[in-house]
Amino acid sequence: MLENVFQCAFRARNFMWLLAVTALTACGPAPVAQGINDPYEQTNRNIHQINLAVDRNVVRPVSRLFGDGDGFVLRRAKNFAGNLSVPGTVVNNLLQLRIADAGQNTLRFAVNSTFGLAGLFDPAGTLGVAPKPTDFGETLHVWGVGEGPYMEVPLVGPSTARDTLGTAVDLVINPTNLLPEPEVYVGVAAKLASRLGDRARYSGTVDSILYDSADSYAQTRLLYLQNRRFELGKGKPADAATGFVDPYEDPYGQ
Repeated sequence: MLENVFQCAFRARNFMWLLAVTALTACGPAPVAQGINDPYEQTNRNIHQINLAVDRNVVRPVSRLFGDGDGFVLRRAKNFAGNLSVPGTVVNNLLQLRIADAGQNTLRFAVNSTFGLAGLFDPAGTLGVAPKPTDFGETLHVWGVGEGPYMEVPLVGPSTARDTLGTAVDLVINPTNLLPEPEVYVGVAAKLASRLGDRARYSGTVDSILYDSADSYAQTRLLYLQNRRFELGKGKPADAATGFVDPYEDPYGQ
C-alpha cells in the first residue's frame, strides 16, 4: 500500500528538523493566497497525465464495482476510516491551539469508538457532536507558513507545497500508526474502500472535470485552490469566487 510506504519513509528522524524549522518561522496565521503560483506547470501537467491514466485504467473501473458508492458496507467503511483519522485531527487541533475543537473531536472519538462499535456507526453525529476536521497543512497555515507553489502529486492529485508537507506529517503524527499488525492494515483497507466509494459516489462530477473539460489540469487546479483557500478562510473567502466543493479530492484523498 502506498500509504504504508509513506508512513515508513516519513518516520525517519531526520524529518523532524523540518518541523523545528517550521515552528521557528511561525509568525501567526498566513494570509490566504490569491492567484495561481504554478512555476512547475509543465512537470505538474506530466504528473497530471499519469494520474489521469491511473484513474482511467485502475481507480475508475474498480470504483464501479462499488455501485453508487453509498451501500451499507461502504458507509461502515467510511465511518470506520473517518474515526481512525480523528486522533490525528485532535493532534492538529491542539497544535493550532483550538482547544474546544480538540475536545469536541475527542468526544466524538470516544462515543463512536464505544457506542458506535469502533466507529462503524456515528452515534456522536446523531447526538449533535459534529466533526471539526483539520490537517497539518492547516496547522502550517495557522503558524504562518505560506501556501507555496501549486503541485500535482503522483497518485495523490492536486496540492500545494504546504499541503504536500502537511500530508506527509499527518501520516507521521497520527497515533493510529502505532496499532500493531494486522490491525493497522485493516485501517488502511478501510481508507482505501472509503476513497473508492467516494470515487463511485461522485463519478459523474469527477468524470466531467477529468474527461470532459477542455483543460482538465487547469480545471482541477482552479477547483482545488479555490476550495482549499475557502477552507482555510473558515468561511471567509478571499474573493468572490467561493463556495466550491472539490470533487477531485475524493478519488485522490486530499
